[in-house]
Amino acid sequence: MTASGTEIDVQPARTLWLLSIAHAVNHAQAVLLPLIFLRIIDEFHVTEGSVAILAAAGAFASGAVQLSYASLTRYISRKRLLAGGGILFGGGFAAQALAGSFTGFAIPNVLSRIGGSPQHPVGNGLLAEQFPTERRGFAISAHIAGGNVGTVVVAVLGAPTIALVGWRGASVVFGIPAIVIALGILLLVRETGTDRTAALAYGSVRNAFRVIARDRDILWLYLTSVLGGGGRGLGVVNLFALIYLTKVIGLDDATTGLMYGVLIVFSVPMPLVAGWLSDRLGRKPLIVGVYLGGAVGFVAFMLAGSSLIGLWVGIAIMGLFSFAESPQLQALLADIAPPSIRDASFAAYFTLAFGVGSLWTALYGVIIDAAGAPTGVPIAFGLMAATFVAAALTTLPIHAEQRARENAAHEAGLDGH
Repeated sequence: MTASGTEIDVQPARTLWLLSIAHAVNHAQAVLLPLIFLRIIDEFHVTEGSVAILAAAGAFASGAVQLSYASLTRYISRKRLLAGGGILFGGGFAAQALAGSFTGFAIPNVLSRIGGSPQHPVGNGLLAEQFPTERRGFAISAHIAGGNVGTVVVAVLGAPTIALVGWRGASVVFGIPAIVIALGILLLVRETGTDRTAALAYGSVRNAFRVIARDRDILWLYLTSVLGGGGRGLGVVNLFALIYLTKVIGLDDATTGLMYGVLIVFSVPMPLVAGWLSDRLGRKPLIVGVYLGGAVGFVAFMLAGSSLIGLWVGIAIMGLFSFAESPQLQALLADIAPPSIRDASFAAYFTLAFGVGSLWTALYGVIIDAAGAPTGVPIAFGLMAATFVAAALTTLPIHAEQRARENAAHEAGLDGH
């Protein structure tokens, strides 16, 4: 129901499906990029470190833009922001096919990453508005897991597509669907605008950020996300696992592709399982367990050396844990941030998670360039394990369940009006 009392059939299930499909395309491109990066290393004669820095630059640009959604969502509907971003996202990715140099590739690549920036803060804000607390963990996890279906598609079809049409053709093949689904969101998604009304009534964006800056629970959650970014599944683990298997261990393409595919396949069920559990057992204990399990996976992967059995064990543990933490942190933020500051809190969260958090990837790239891949990549995985342990510790002070109950009561009051 809108602020004026007009009933709107928002159909949250439809919204979730459309956002999940858009997320699938988003993640498909994220997983395809490491495969494309391997091709441009040879074609444009650049180093692995240069590619890692480009990946970090794209993530940083995407993260920095996300802060603007704290203000933009007050004046532009979420579906229009998502649709406009999707068109830029798909168009930029397809435009990579025209590149004649590393710079010519980097520019549309970064623009595409900026276009994908509304997916998380704006999309999750929309889901948090449409789903109640007791279903929110699963809804946001389904959004993430649905997106990860795109990672599985690329794990199966990415390498064959590049082999068939080249990395340029693959850029076009995976760029166009983003534009199509963006138009679908524009035409089919409905919104009540409840969060926007609450935000405008609460005060300015600056005031919202002041409230956030004084909220210890939200600040602890932000710190957890920045630390957890050091070992996050997509964009970090998948990139460096692939580099390790190919450039350090020197496995054959078939074995590497199989290991990479299995790692990516875990990204679909694990967020769903974690979301279902967090709705029942609580967000905080699950998040802490996931971080500690992920740290074990990173260590196991490095200790395996060239042992295929050991590498498979490491792949399995990383797959179980490294993809499950992010959606649960997002669900926890939706629980503890009231509607009046929800968009601002998500904007700041994803700015930090993808902006500041992306600096981990740049750091790893510098280390690899300085020490060489055989030494630098194991150091990077050691740092990933350390960041996950630190993130588990910074989760502990958050008053998760108490805040969730308070905000659920507050939201029930808003819906009653």
